[in-house]
Amino acid sequence: MDSDDALLDAAFAALADPVRRRIIARLSRGPATVNELAEPFAITKQAVSKHIQVLEQAQLVTRTRDAQRRPVHLNPVRLEALTAWIDQYRLVREGQFRSLDAVLHSSAAASGTQAKDPS
Repeated sequence: MDSDDALLDAAFAALADPVRRRIIARLSRGPATVNELAEPFAITKQAVSKHIQVLEQAQLVTRTRDAQRRPVHLNPVRLEALTAWIDQYRLVREGQFRSLDAVLHSSAAASGTQAKDPS
C-alpha cells in the first residue's frame, strides 16, 4: 500500500467517528483551541485532545502556536484530496447514468412514447 492509500485510509477512519466529524464541522468555521472544541461535548478535554490527535495523524487538521494559544486548523489540502478521490467515482457514475438516460430516451422515441423527464 502506498502512502496516498495509507493517508486515505487514515482520513476515512478518522471521519468514521461522529465526534471527529463534528470537530471538522466546527473547524470549517475557523480555527479553535482544544477548550473551544471541547465545549459542546460531554467528554473530557483529554478525550477531545485524543480525537484531535487522530485527525492530526490523518493530516486533516494542523496545530499552530499563537502566543499561549495552540489553535487547531483544518488542512484544506487533505480535504481537497478526499473530495477529489470521491469525485472521480461520482463522475464515472454520473456518466453511466447519462448513458442510461440516453438509451431510455432513444428507446422511448423509437417506440413512439415520450419518456418522462425525472427533473
